[in-house]
Amino acid sequence: MYNIIKIKKEADKLKKTSIGGQAVIEGVMMRGKTIYAMAVRNPEGGITLEEQNCTGLSKKYKLFTLPIFRGMAAFVDSLVTGTKIMMRSAEIAGEAIMEEEEPSKFEKWVMDKFGDKMNDIVIYISVFLSIIMSVGLFFMLPVWLGGFFKTVIPTWGLGIVEGLIRISIFLIYIFAISKMKEIQRVFQYHGAEHKTINCFEKELPLTVENVKTCTRLHKRCGTSFLLIVMIISMIVLFFVQTDNIALRLISRIVLVPFIAGISYEVIKWAGSSDNKLVAMVSYPGLCLQKITTSEPDGSQIETAIAAMKKVLEVEGDDSQKIEEIRK
Repeated sequence: MYNIIKIKKEADKLKKTSIGGQAVIEGVMMRGKTIYAMAVRNPEGGITLEEQNCTGLSKKYKLFTLPIFRGMAAFVDSLVTGTKIMMRSAEIAGEAIMEEEEPSKFEKWVMDKFGDKMNDIVIYISVFLSIIMSVGLFFMLPVWLGGFFKTVIPTWGLGIVEGLIRISIFLIYIFAISKMKEIQRVFQYHGAEHKTINCFEKELPLTVENVKTCTRLHKRCGTSFLLIVMIISMIVLFFVQTDNIALRLISRIVLVPFIAGISYEVIKWAGSSDNKLVAMVSYPGLCLQKITTSEPDGSQIETAIAAMKKVLEVEGDDSQKIEEIRK
């Protein structure tokens, strides 16, 4: 506990940046205001670096630049972009295997039928299935389990019970996947992403040695965002009271974008503010990051640095900093 409080106090003194990231298969993605860059360790041992312009609802519609609405847009964009880059990173990391395998007749038929649109179709199907699984696991299941308590708990208390069940399922899920070997490597890259961003915010040159000295915890982590979503949902759903299980389920699903929007604003505020209330809000997420991040090795840190450098070079976030990282 002392270490996390110490980390929080150190974070309050750091230079603030809007750059965020995501761990992918054998690599890291860093996202700036206009582009995102992905660095992946390929089968030959080198680093494959790719960049794409940031597109999304907030770029197309002014409505989604407003508070709450921008959080809704970020939630949707993160699902689509996150799935896209995760699939692409898997392709890069396994290129040697994919080149050796001959496509099946079905795969050839699908590629001939849909052509260049095939990747987009797979991405949207994956996002759709992910949403269905998430709704079932984190909404339908808690509502169903919460129904067993409606005879002993007043209606206003069911939302709290559901929220506690939802958080418990989430924590069990995180703990379970953390034991998988493949996920453990992703968590190492997750740690490399955080360490690299923290190194940049401390205004140190981006070298492996400097990055290693930085903490692997960060206030703006996606893990913290998900946990805050769970907590915010308890507060919002407290005001949606009904004994009808169907209406309870529908209301929970309909309010997901709104809850995500509020949670985004909380994370954004926590990432740019320094006070005791922020420390209290950030603390549970920082604790959970002890599970979802691991200490990376030098090669993993190199991939995170490569992605960060590309974003900085393209966006020109800080000319002096760019000169330093090029050394």
